[in-house]
Amino acid sequence: MSRSGIVNVRMVITEEKILSNIDKVQKLINPNSKKQIIQLEEDAYFKDLIESIKTYLIEYPKKKNFPKSVYKAAYALVEYATNQFEENTKKIEELIRQREKNISLAAELRDTLDTVQNKEENWKQAVKDVSGDFPEDIIDTLGLIGRTKSEKSQNYQDAIKLINARIANLESNLHIEIDMERIEDRSKALSYIGIEVADALKLIPTPQEDEEEQVAQIEETAAAEDKKYFEQTRVEVKPSLWQRIKNTKIVRAIVYAFKIKVVLQVPALPEGRGEQGQN
Repeated sequence: MSRSGIVNVRMVITEEKILSNIDKVQKLINPNSKKQIIQLEEDAYFKDLIESIKTYLIEYPKKKNFPKSVYKAAYALVEYATNQFEENTKKIEELIRQREKNISLAAELRDTLDTVQNKEENWKQAVKDVSGDFPEDIIDTLGLIGRTKSEKSQNYQDAIKLINARIANLESNLHIEIDMERIEDRSKALSYIGIEVADALKLIPTPQEDEEEQVAQIEETAAAEDKKYFEQTRVEVKPSLWQRIKNTKIVRAIVYAFKIKVVLQVPALPEGRGEQGQN
């Protein structure tokens, strides 16, 4: 077998391996997958997968002949990671709002408990006022505290402990902190993909479509021309994939939500065939 034949066979195997690695990464960041990445810093397997993809993109000898299947898979991986990061950012924002609400509820419950314990004239109204903010067991317990005449009774002491435990739980927000930490770890991995893979992918010219695919795209474009014109002239056009990453999703959102200091030189993914095909 000629030397060129051996090289071609090796490249085919390498292409298949990279496609397999991309698929493995996609499964690791899939929120519905049983086996997900836990901590980026401690997951050498995940980093090795990303490094293999990045190296393949950077070191591929003839960029104009880059395998279209790998390009599409890598681009789809970056897009998927970006979408997942956006979802995580929304979840973090929701958790932050919930944490703030819980702290406010804790203060409200403490004030109500003081009112009830001191048997103030308006204690019944105070309990009624918070009835929509707390579950029935808490409201009933506040009522029990207000009606109990002896502070030494076991029921009274148990009721006070229950309310104080609920206040402490609201203030600690333990379950929220755990959820935020878990999402933070996932988002670190997602941003790692967005930075490493997309930075290497920008070096690859956008592959030309096959003739049949081009014809199909032309037919599809012609059929949707009126609708596309309507959408582009009447609603804001969606930003490109890397523009979405560049704007906030990898930089600002991480710094805001996770307090991670990130300094990036933000590249740009290929926007169209014409631009990079001429490089």
